Amino acid sequence: MKLNPDRRIVVGMSGGVDSSVAAWLLKQQGCQVIGLFMKNWEDDDDDEYCSTRQDWLDAASAADVIGIDIEAVNFAAEYRERVFAEFLREYSAGRTPNPDVLCNAEIKFKAFLDHALAMGAGQIATGHYARIRTADGRCELLRALDGSKDQSYFLHRLTQRQLGRTLFPLGELRKTEVRALAHKIGLSNAAKRDSTGICFIGERPFRAFLSRYLPTRPGPIRSPDGRVLGEHVGLSFYTLGQRKGIGVGGTQDGTGQPWFVARKDLAANTLWAVQGHDHPWLLTDRLVATLPAWVGPLPAAGARLSARTRYRQADATCTVIAADPDRLELSFEEPQWAVTPGQSAVLYDGQVCLGGAIIEAASAASAPRKDACSADSSALI
Repeated sequence: MKLNPDRRIVVGMSGGVDSSVAAWLLKQQGCQVIGLFMKNWEDDDDDEYCSTRQDWLDAASAADVIGIDIEAVNFAAEYRERVFAEFLREYSAGRTPNPDVLCNAEIKFKAFLDHALAMGAGQIATGHYARIRTADGRCELLRALDGSKDQSYFLHRLTQRQLGRTLFPLGELRKTEVRALAHKIGLSNAAKRDSTGICFIGERPFRAFLSRYLPTRPGPIRSPDGRVLGEHVGLSFYTLGQRKGIGVGGTQDGTGQPWFVARKDLAANTLWAVQGHDHPWLLTDRLVATLPAWVGPLPAAGARLSARTRYRQADATCTVIAADPDRLELSFEEPQWAVTPGQSAVLYDGQVCLGGAIIEAASAASAPRKDACSADSSALI
C-alpha cells in the first residue's frame, strides 16, 4: 500500500531508536502521525527485569522531540491469551516456540492494527527492518536492505490484509544510518541498546522464569550409548543445540569437547546429549513443518529456494518436497545444525519471503538406538 500523506498513520513506538526514527521519517514526509505505545506484559512490571516504565518514558520523550501525540494502550490480556498461553503449551510439549513470530501476527499486526483503525488511521507503521512491495495486486514481503538487521523471518505469518495496511519506513536504511539520524534529531534514545531475547522475559534468567509457570520433572541425561551422564530438571527447560546449563562436564570420555542437547524422549522423560558441535545427531537434512502461513505464492514441489530454520541462522539452499495449506516438507543441500521443533522454517525466493511453518520433526544423520531408548523413536523431538 502506497504512502498517503493525507491519511492518519499510527506508529507503534516501543521506546527504542528504530520506532522513534520511523515516526520521525513519516512526520518529515508530511504525514499525520500518532504514536501508540503497547503494553503487552504486566505480571511483574515492577521488578528489576521489566523495562516497561522506562520504555514508555523513552517513547513519550521521542514523541515530544518529533512533535507528535502519543498514547498508551494495554494489550496484556490479549497477549496472555494469544501468545503467552501458546508459549507455555509448546514448552510443556517439549518444543521451543518463537513467541516473537506469534506476537507479530496476533498483537502488533492484529490487535494493534484493529485499534489503530478504530482511531481513524488508514495505515500503521513500525520500526521493523523489512520491506513491502506491491506486485500484480498483491503485497510482497521483502528482506530489509540491511541484511544483518532483517526481520522478515519474524513477519512471515502476516496476511495480505495486514501487509496492505502496513509501512516499514526503515526497510531501505541500515542500522548505522538510523542511529545517525537519531543523534541528528536529538532523540534521547539514540544510543539505547537494542532489546534482546523474549520480550516478556527480558534479561532475567530464563529457567527461573519458566519454572514459575511449568513444573519441574527430573529425569536422566543419557549419552548415545545409553550411559547416564546426569539428571535434568525437566525436558521443558532445555532446547536442542543447548550447550550451557546442561550440567554435564566436558571431561566425560576424556575428549574435553562440550556436550549439547540433541534429543528429548518425552515418553521416557529422557534428555539425550552428545559430545561435539558437529555430532551427527545435531545435523539435519530434512524437516517436516505444520501450520504453514503463506504470505506469498504457494511454492511448487521441486522448487529450489532458501530457508532459515531459526532467526540467526544463515540461509540454506533447500528443495521443496511438499507444500500445501497444511504441511511443508523440505530437504537441504547441506545438513542443518540443531533444527528445533517449535521454531519456524521460513522460505525465501531471493529477496521475497514466501512464508513459513512450525517445525514438527527433523531427520538427522542418525538417531538413538531403539535398544537404548525406553520409547519408540516417534516420541523423540
